[in-house]
Amino acid sequence: MDSLISFLTAMIGERPIEITAFFLGLFNVGLLVRRSIWNYPFGMAMVTIFAWIFLENKLYGQAVLQIVYFAVQAYGVAHWLGRRDDAGGVIVRRLTKPQGAMIASAIAIAALAFGVLMDNATDAAAPYADGLTTAIFLTAQLLLATRYLENWILWIVGDVFAVGLYWSQDLQPTAMLNAIFLVLSIIGYFSWRRAWRSGKQAPS
Repeated sequence: MDSLISFLTAMIGERPIEITAFFLGLFNVGLLVRRSIWNYPFGMAMVTIFAWIFLENKLYGQAVLQIVYFAVQAYGVAHWLGRRDDAGGVIVRRLTKPQGAMIASAIAIAALAFGVLMDNATDAAAPYADGLTTAIFLTAQLLLATRYLENWILWIVGDVFAVGLYWSQDLQPTAMLNAIFLVLSIIGYFSWRRAWRSGKQAPS
């Protein structure tokens, strides 16, 4: 029993703020996998808490990202409202290859710019790793709000990097949460792809 409690404590943290963020995140991503618009209240609460956690640990890019997440999620609510199928799930879109190439280039440029900025203007703990995950996650959130399937690919890639970043900064609960997000993102990708293939889709 003690070993189970130790495992759960290591995974979700001891502080109420970490525990709350952990469970809000699970509800948020679980509802996203189901293409439910109800993911947004949980997501907006979660990013508010994570902004504070990241500020405490000098991960400034991640902290700013949570504020942007909040704004993009507010937009996502409005965008999803009139774009759902008969079952209430959001209608999925796909990027074209030129759009995908342009987005990949933008991520690379933004990651470098964020890294240089934080390295030279702040006391960020891991400026370039922070900059890379910031660029990936910001783009993923924008694609999610606009209903593109490829948002899940970016969440998968970003979560792989984020697990290492958060663990290295002694944020084990957040690292474990992102490991769970990684698994859910893989599930989300295949779930959304099935929806798109079944005809619940919209033109790009």
